[in-house]
Amino acid sequence: MANVAALVGTWRMISWTRKVVASGEVTDAMGADPIGYIAYHADGRMMALVVNRHRPALKGPRPADDEKIALFDSMLAYSASYTLEDDRVIHHVDASWNPAWGTTDLIRPYILDGDRLVISDAPGTDPTTGEEVIYRLEFRKV
Repeated sequence: MANVAALVGTWRMISWTRKVVASGEVTDAMGADPIGYIAYHADGRMMALVVNRHRPALKGPRPADDEKIALFDSMLAYSASYTLEDDRVIHHVDASWNPAWGTTDLIRPYILDGDRLVISDAPGTDPTTGEEVIYRLEFRKV
């Protein structure tokens, strides 16, 4: 298991897949080649932001109401405090782009290998579909 000092920093997302538990189907969680970052700070706080690289272009200078739905559904953002337990990082969410998440704990098994961070076998409920899924996220240190 890595220590906090090794985890601290900014990590750029390489990939994010989701496996639907019921069917076994594996897809890209936020489209192919997502734009995403996760940052862990020495003060015990973290933040995550991910967007689909292929978000729809706006029709005007500001998004219309129907465009806002597509933009909301093509992103994820939250902040949390975090703790490490064995081979898991636990995000204690206190603010999220999606209020349905509330203030929950996201338990994330992880592997840290130099400049590579893999969060895998992370179970959860897909916030857009409600399906039970298993996530795998890969990052490189910035």
